[in-house]
Amino acid sequence: MDSSVALGRLELARPVTTRGSCLPEGAQGAHLNGCVPLSHQVAGHKYGVDKVGILQHPDGTVLKQLQPPPRGPREMQFYSMVYAEDHCDPCLVDLQAQLPKYYGTWSSPDAPTDLYLKLEDVTRRFQKPCIMDVKIGQKSYDPFASQEKREQQIRKYPLMEEIGFLVLGMRVYKVGLDSFDTYDQHYGRGLVKDTITEGLSKFFYNGDILRKDAITASILKVQKILQWFEGQSRFNFYASSLLFVYEGICAPSLVSQSLRDSQIAPEACEQNNNINQSMILSTIYSLHKKSCVRSHYQAKQDNGVWSCSQQPNGNRGLARLEEDRKESKSEAGQETVSDVEVKMIDFAHVFPSDVPDQGYIYGLKNLLKVLHQILEE
Repeated sequence: MDSSVALGRLELARPVTTRGSCLPEGAQGAHLNGCVPLSHQVAGHKYGVDKVGILQHPDGTVLKQLQPPPRGPREMQFYSMVYAEDHCDPCLVDLQAQLPKYYGTWSSPDAPTDLYLKLEDVTRRFQKPCIMDVKIGQKSYDPFASQEKREQQIRKYPLMEEIGFLVLGMRVYKVGLDSFDTYDQHYGRGLVKDTITEGLSKFFYNGDILRKDAITASILKVQKILQWFEGQSRFNFYASSLLFVYEGICAPSLVSQSLRDSQIAPEACEQNNNINQSMILSTIYSLHKKSCVRSHYQAKQDNGVWSCSQQPNGNRGLARLEEDRKESKSEAGQETVSDVEVKMIDFAHVFPSDVPDQGYIYGLKNLLKVLHQILEE
C-alpha cells in the first residue's frame, strides 16, 4: 500500500472523545443481580450490543459471558487448568502471573444456565485507566477453522502475518481535557507497516507528553511474557490478546521532568535518550529466564475442550478475592517503575502442542521492536 494513502487512512481514523458514562447505547439501565455492563471495555463482545458480553460484578470482579461451544468451554477449562489448586506445575504457576486472577464461574439465580467467567478487573486500582487491547500472533484463526473462517480473518487484517499483532481498541486519557479518546478495531486495521509505530504511540500520548515511563514498564512486562513463551512448547495460542493498562494521571515528578526536558538542548536530549535506552536494555536482559518443564499434569483435548480438575465456583470465591485485595493493598505501598499492567486475555483458541508457539513469539518480538522505536523517537 502507498505510504501516502496509509497516512491518509491514519489521519482520517480520528478518535472518539467521551465524557461520563461509557456504557453501550441503550444499556444505561441494564443490570443482572446488581451487575452492570463493563464501562471501560475497549474491544470484544459488548453486553447489550452483542449476544454475549462482559459485565462488572458489585464485588469489583469482571464477568465474561461464556461463548457457545466449543470456544466457551475451552476457555473455561483452560483457566481452570492454569489455576487448579492441586497442581505444582512450574510452567502453569509462572503463567498465572501473566493472566488476570480467576475465581471460577458465576451465574445469576434468575438464569442459572448462563455461565460467566469470574475474573479480576486489572483496571480496578487505576483512577484514570488508559487501556489497549492488542491481538498477538501471525494467525487469528486456529488450526481447526474452516476455510471460510480463515479467509474471513485474513480479509479483516491481511498484514497480520507480517506485523504479528493487531490493535483492537484503545482508550487514552487526555490530561488537559479531562476526557478519554477512544479508538476502535477499525483504527487498528487501518495501521500498516509504515504507520504502525505512530499509530501505537497514540496510546502513550496524553495530550501533553509522551508517557515514556509507561512505555518502559510495558516493555519489561511484555519481555517477561516473551520469556515464558520461549521456555514452553506445550500450548499454542490463537486470537489471544494482551491487555495494556496504565494510570492516566501523571505523577508530579513526571510533569516537572517534562518541563525540564523542554529546556534541555537537543544534543543533551539525545544523550539522555541513549542513556535511558541503555538502562532499559540492561534491565531487560538481566531478567532471569525461567524455563517451563513438563509435569505429570498433562493437558489433553477432547472435541476442542481441555481436560482438567473440577471447575471452581465463582459464587463462593469471595474469601480468595479478599485475600488478593489485601495483597494488592500491601503491594501498593511499594515503589514501582510505573503503574502499568500487561495481562494475557482471551483463551477460546488455545490448543495443546509439542512445539514452541512461533507465531505468538514473532508477534511479541515485533511488538517489542515497535515499543522500542516509540521510546527512541
